[in-house]
Amino acid sequence: MYTFFSGLAWLVDKIFLIIYYLLVVRIILSWFGMNRYNELTQILLKITDPILMPFRRLPLQVGPMDFSPILAFFILWFLRILIVGWLIRLAALFL
Repeated sequence: MYTFFSGLAWLVDKIFLIIYYLLVVRIILSWFGMNRYNELTQILLKITDPILMPFRRLPLQVGPMDFSPILAFFILWFLRILIVGWLIRLAALFL
């Protein structure tokens, strides 16, 4: 069971890392005006929209600047620490 939970912790950690990178790519593309009809852009939007939409409902926009991705990063960082830490502690129980 140790191997299962430590492997799961590694996998969840990598999934969070991939989500971080996808959010960074989306933010950079939004600065340069992304082509929403591009197939890769549509995939990126389908993955990141569900993450950003709850934060976009909050009043986090100041002029042209949207601070919802920053809040999303902090929440994802907190969830990553919480979930991965919990899985590692669970794995340690089976040593």
